[in-house]
Amino acid sequence: MANRLTTGIPVLDRKLNGGVPPGSTVALSAPPASQSELLLYELSAARPTLYVTTDRDEAAVRSAFERAPGRPGMPEVRYVPTDAPLEHARQLFQRLPDDSTFVVDPVDLLERQDETRYRNFLHDLQHHVQSTDSLAVLHCLDGRSVPDLRDLTEHVADVVFQLHTEVTGDTVENRLAVPKFRGGRALPETIKLELAESVTIDTSRDIA
Repeated sequence: MANRLTTGIPVLDRKLNGGVPPGSTVALSAPPASQSELLLYELSAARPTLYVTTDRDEAAVRSAFERAPGRPGMPEVRYVPTDAPLEHARQLFQRLPDDSTFVVDPVDLLERQDETRYRNFLHDLQHHVQSTDSLAVLHCLDGRSVPDLRDLTEHVADVVFQLHTEVTGDTVENRLAVPKFRGGRALPETIKLELAESVTIDTSRDIA
């Protein structure tokens, strides 16, 4: 078993001593207007990925991957309908092979289901990724209408990534925080990222 699974983002892997532990469930929280999808692309490129979309059709997601520069591969993309979404998503992750990634983008639809059933879904997902040394990534939209069960998502998750985007004048600044990291050390400070064609560290100096 590997000690860490790469995130596909070198600067983040370095900060996390190689990546995240196999079997982790990651909650990626980000504003809807941010470039957080670039983080999902990098995470998906790191290993075979089943990419579940809850708000766009499969063709739109595949097209986005095809247009993204530098993508080395295409994940399997499946749409989860609004009718019984937890059951559909469970059927999908249950066939996840070893050493792979399961992405839910976004997880908001699932967070709006019955609390007990959603909790059971999260526990079943955790058990499956742990038994297959895989990685689950739940994309949480941190917008104007956050689902009531968001706290449950972040509590159950092993790792929490929080992307903060600030627009000041003609400058857009992206900072990634890792306030929670089971099996490792949470980062004491944020990472300034440049989200353009890919995810890189922003080397510009902060101006006080």
